[in-house]
Amino acid sequence: MRHSNPTDVVDRTDAPSDRPRSHLDVRTLGPPEPLARTLERLVELPEETVLVQRNDRAPQFLYPKLADRGYAFETVERAEDVVTVIWRPSEP
Repeated sequence: MRHSNPTDVVDRTDAPSDRPRSHLDVRTLGPPEPLARTLERLVELPEETVLVQRNDRAPQFLYPKLADRGYAFETVERAEDVVTVIWRPSEP
């Protein structure tokens, strides 16, 4: 089976394709570490950066926290992992 690059997933979402990307792999971490590390990374990143998080499951508890902080996000479930792409929407 061909393992696709998580970066390929970004092109299948509404995330801006012209922004820098940062990757975070939390597949081997137990709860609540993936949530905590993702939120910590978002605070550290410049606002224009798109975060690509790889996980072993859909991060259900992360979604409301992202929405509360004004982030847009999409999750793509694949055979080998779950990729959540997180970004700040452009100002209208």
